[in-house]
Amino acid sequence: MHDSTIYPSVVQRVEQRRGDLRVFDRLDSKRTAHVVVDLQNGFMAPGAVAEIAEARAIVPTVNRIGAAARAAGGLVVYIQNTFDAEAIRTWSTYFDHFCSASRRQGMIEAFTPGAEGHALWPGLDVRNQDLKVRKRRFGAFVAGSSDLHDILQQRGVDTLIITGTASQVCCESTARDAMMLNYKVFFVADGNATFTDQEHSATLSAMAYTFCDVIASDALLKLIGQGQAAANIPEQAVA
Repeated sequence: MHDSTIYPSVVQRVEQRRGDLRVFDRLDSKRTAHVVVDLQNGFMAPGAVAEIAEARAIVPTVNRIGAAARAAGGLVVYIQNTFDAEAIRTWSTYFDHFCSASRRQGMIEAFTPGAEGHALWPGLDVRNQDLKVRKRRFGAFVAGSSDLHDILQQRGVDTLIITGTASQVCCESTARDAMMLNYKVFFVADGNATFTDQEHSATLSAMAYTFCDVIASDALLKLIGQGQAAANIPEQAVA
């Protein structure tokens, strides 16, 4: 598990700007979606083309959050990095300039639908009611990537919990755009993973500064429980 640190200089600036590092003190569990980003074999299997070994360590935390979200009436969505013909055609800048020829071929083979690398990691507790959404860019919300935004809007979701890999690439890209689409975003410090502690902490610091409520899983689970309890209070008891 990563040593998750928000840089002290960032904490100081954030507290000066808004008074507290934390952003949200509650959530509406029935309007919340747990978005699990790219926890697929191609990123997680030992020896896989894009292996991020640390991602295997966060799976129990991701499963606990998913279970709590479902129990509270929320949604769980598994995002799958997808490099199909449409992605290759419309995202040539990435495939032509940010990958070597061998890396390009390996990534396409791994993340083509139907390939073993494209499948979700078997340790994930995926349930029948959960959704699976394919994305063709790093961020799930950017134009041309996926229909995630439409799916969430149709279901009345206004709050997101982000977990997955890699912290500073697909997770961060998805979280940034989500906030700018007016979602309330929780970025789970011990529920995201990348290659090194330094890269992970840099992402947590950037997210905490402007984009997300960076939160530990235990604190998040407490919030979900409180949201569930509030939702179950009869109206006459609230009046």
